[in-house]
Amino acid sequence: MGLAALAPLVQPRTARCTRRNVRFAPGALTPSALPEKACDQSVRGVSGLRRRTVKSRTRIAAAAAGLVAVAGLAGCSEPGAADADADGAAGGPLTVYTSEPQAKIDELVAAFTAANPDIEVEVFRAGTGDLTARIEAERTTGAIGADVLLAADAPTFERYKSDGLLAQFTPADVDALDPSVVDPDGYYVGTRIIPTVIAYNTNAVDAPPTSWQDLTDPAYRGAITMPNPDVSGAAAYNTAVWLETPELGEQWLESLVANEPVVAESNGPVGQAVAAGTQPIGIVVDYLVRELAAKGSPIALSYPTDGVPYVAQPAGIFADSDNQDAAQRFVDFLVSARGQSLAVEQQYLPVRDDVGTPEGAPALADLPLLDPDPKEITAVQQEAVRKFDDLVG
Repeated sequence: MGLAALAPLVQPRTARCTRRNVRFAPGALTPSALPEKACDQSVRGVSGLRRRTVKSRTRIAAAAAGLVAVAGLAGCSEPGAADADADGAAGGPLTVYTSEPQAKIDELVAAFTAANPDIEVEVFRAGTGDLTARIEAERTTGAIGADVLLAADAPTFERYKSDGLLAQFTPADVDALDPSVVDPDGYYVGTRIIPTVIAYNTNAVDAPPTSWQDLTDPAYRGAITMPNPDVSGAAAYNTAVWLETPELGEQWLESLVANEPVVAESNGPVGQAVAAGTQPIGIVVDYLVRELAAKGSPIALSYPTDGVPYVAQPAGIFADSDNQDAAQRFVDFLVSARGQSLAVEQQYLPVRDDVGTPEGAPALADLPLLDPDPKEITAVQQEAVRKFDDLVG
């Protein structure tokens, strides 16, 4: 790593925490400023949101306030599903809660709507923490407002399965899917593979880090940025996986925090900071790096040699949904060849092997994936996030 090139890029630009020298990006809330935990998970950044209603094609319907960012999209289904019972929206509009980035979910909705013009869909979009807070609030009032949940946090789906909130279903073309993404009990299915990697600014870093252990080198003090596990479901999952990996564990996490990482609210700002050179090193999901590099940003990635954590962005159907048929069609589209081809176009690694991979991306079989038991991670994830919060102060 070229320290001379790095030094001018790592000037303190944000307020430092009082307990540890961990900095939070502008606008990010520190753990001490968190509200009471909802749904056993810290929640930040809850705000009023916009809502779109989509029928046949995307159109803005009306503004609405809510606990989460609201964005609407058309429902999704397997190609050819339009030939099924045309009354797919018999229970009213299909409501989808998702953490999917807005532009990507808009594209997904447009593709689904082309095949399923009979289904009207309302989509609420926010970070996973905000979505689960909303769902918990709705549970206490007696009714969950969503028919489908699509979010990058497998432990959330495991909890909802245990609580009896999810319906059992068999995805269409299930034999074409990677078996690891299909819940063996039939309550959810992964829809894209999202590894977390080490990103670096190619103008600032001569010899990039290639492992998680590398990030504890004092040479990287103040140079690293990472997403907030209280907001990002993937970041929360990663924190638990790191702590449960014997070669990493609590000592590694403490050493990482000692290097004063800047904690951003989510993966998006992490990627932007690395691309801009504000922070030369980032812990971030891989597809964002590919997107930024394709646009000409000086950014590249390393898949850590000591293990790559990943989420499969599950989709599940709520058991009390009045739109079971439409919900099944939505999930079927996500994992169909058409839906997975779109995922590849959006720079995701697919959950089936007959649609290729993004340009320059490795195949799953070539990655040293960290693949713990989801039930074990579910049991420890909340405590792992609390431990992270304690370390950063």
